[in-house]
Amino acid sequence: MWFLFAILTTLSWGTADLFYKKGADSKDRYSTIKIGIMVGLVMGFHGILYMLVKGIEFDPLDMVKYLPVSFFYILSMLIGYFGLRYLELSISSPVQNSSGALTAIALIIMFPKEIGVLNTVGIILITGGVIGLSILEKKLQTEAMKTEKAKINPKYQIGVLAIIFPIMYAVLDAIGTAADGIYLDELELIGEDAALLAYEFTWLLYAVIAFIYLNAIKKQKFNVFKEPVRTSAAVFETAGQFFYVYAMSDKAVIAAPMIASYSIVSVILSRLFLKEKLSKIHYVLIIIVMAGIAVLGVAEEL
Repeated sequence: MWFLFAILTTLSWGTADLFYKKGADSKDRYSTIKIGIMVGLVMGFHGILYMLVKGIEFDPLDMVKYLPVSFFYILSMLIGYFGLRYLELSISSPVQNSSGALTAIALIIMFPKEIGVLNTVGIILITGGVIGLSILEKKLQTEAMKTEKAKINPKYQIGVLAIIFPIMYAVLDAIGTAADGIYLDELELIGEDAALLAYEFTWLLYAVIAFIYLNAIKKQKFNVFKEPVRTSAAVFETAGQFFYVYAMSDKAVIAAPMIASYSIVSVILSRLFLKEKLSKIHYVLIIIVMAGIAVLGVAEEL
């Protein structure tokens, strides 16, 4: 079932990216905090509901045990939200999701194992396609910076330095994902349900602290019931996280780069709804990544 969960994760997180971009207002200095609050609230609500429906007894110490994983995930996501204020989604998402290659390599180095020819081919296709998109989009961004429109656009206020944010996301997310593979698969330090709840309740803790900071200290009124775009992002993020835990609990080395391909969904949606255009090279790279996903699916059936 890991393959199905990985596909659902990919679709959910790819859709979440679209709403993240729409919610990352370059004119609102607190947009990153606001997105984080909505993600934390929805995560927390889902965690409570999931715990009650399944009759799970949650141990708060699991939050401490799983904190190394939660920390890197949450930090990388907040940096990603901030970067979306200055970068197009079609640039940011592929660069961010090159983390899948870093994760797979790290897990293979730490836990050597035979993963088979087809799985190897699938990983190479996916990571190669994602990295290719990253290089292509960086080139397009550099060209865009030379235009007058880009020079007056607030999204480009910090220039080419903006690319640092998705790169930071990729590194931090790779660390978190590698740690997740160790926790859930390689060493089995924590169960899937416990990991899911620990992560979601850590996000909820962030949301509460951030909400108090925003309203009480910064005096910024923020009505969580009037945030349809950011709430949508949080819902898809939470759904993806639910599927992700189960995808990573079995074959983490293979699932990680496959899930990282959700940038393909992000790029397609950004073209459809943000009216950006795809070049022929974009389509070629997307087909390469999709072929990699298909290869992993065939390998699993065999």
